[in-house]
Amino acid sequence: MDLPVGVQASELLSSQAHIWNHIFNFINSMSLKCAVQLGIPDIIHNHGKPMSLPDLVQALPIKKVKAPCIYRLMRILIHSGFFTKQKTLENGEEEDGYTLTPASCLLLKDEPFSVAPFLLAMLDPILTDPFHFMSEWFQNDHKTPFEMAHGRTLWDYAGNEPRLNKFFNDAMASDTRLITSMVIKECAGVFEGLNSLVDAGGGTGTMAKAIADAFPPMKCSVLELPHVVADLEGSDKLEFVAGDMFEAIPCADAVLLKWIMHDWNDEECLKILKRCKEAIPCKGMGGKVIIIDIVLDIQKEDAESTETQLCFDMLMMATITGRERNGKEWEKLFLDAGFSDYKIAPIMGLRSIIEVYP
Repeated sequence: MDLPVGVQASELLSSQAHIWNHIFNFINSMSLKCAVQLGIPDIIHNHGKPMSLPDLVQALPIKKVKAPCIYRLMRILIHSGFFTKQKTLENGEEEDGYTLTPASCLLLKDEPFSVAPFLLAMLDPILTDPFHFMSEWFQNDHKTPFEMAHGRTLWDYAGNEPRLNKFFNDAMASDTRLITSMVIKECAGVFEGLNSLVDAGGGTGTMAKAIADAFPPMKCSVLELPHVVADLEGSDKLEFVAGDMFEAIPCADAVLLKWIMHDWNDEECLKILKRCKEAIPCKGMGGKVIIIDIVLDIQKEDAESTETQLCFDMLMMATITGRERNGKEWEKLFLDAGFSDYKIAPIMGLRSIIEVYP
């Protein structure tokens, strides 16, 4: 068969490779998941020096007949930037040894900012299965592909399935530890003058506790659904409140919404924002809403970061009713909810910190 008119063979092959790379992107993710589940980052780290393939194989909890496949697993993970090879002397002979990269250091179990819980949650079949239903979802009346896959909403599922509830909370807590350290270091001014704060949808209280500890005059509350805070104990500076942010939010100088708003559609976000406005002091009295979330199109063009943000948007589409928003879409929400002003600081990597004023 002849090539299409005007199409070069090199162009055709390049296009085919581009398609294949996208087809097989999931293999990178699943290979990384496999490495984390086998404990490879921690095994290499605990070895204390570049680790040879035989030493790695010996340390892994695998069937020895599968040992030759570890080289192939490590090869793709080196290509993806999660490990490197380094020359080392072993018994007087030079050989290659595996070492960690900054990315795989964030996958260590004891790393305070470990991304491993988030990785394992996002790649669990509970969250990946809905993507198989997306094309059919576009053609029917279901609210989300997640409901098609599991017969109920993500929130209903989490409320009745302890495993999902745990890995979801662990994932959010791991992300929050990283974000909190950045917020306290880079955005301390956001919390100046505040005596009280409610972390609405604050999970198990990771961020609220860190804020309360970093800013001694402040008392923090975590508002969460009853099944999330059922067994959690507070302290003098940290209180857990069982409730629903769509119904009411406890009064405070500020309400924090960390990675909450992208979970909901515009109508639902307006309800949340109106409850926030009712909870904080009126204009001129120092009240505000603090939002940590993605703002599309606000930073200079960065193809990798943009792709991550757009992937999050597709995740919202597949699992819940939310979305990622650009600056104009955020502004419309704030004004429609009755707020008078806001400012966006794109200093949180993929996310921004937004202060919204009554």
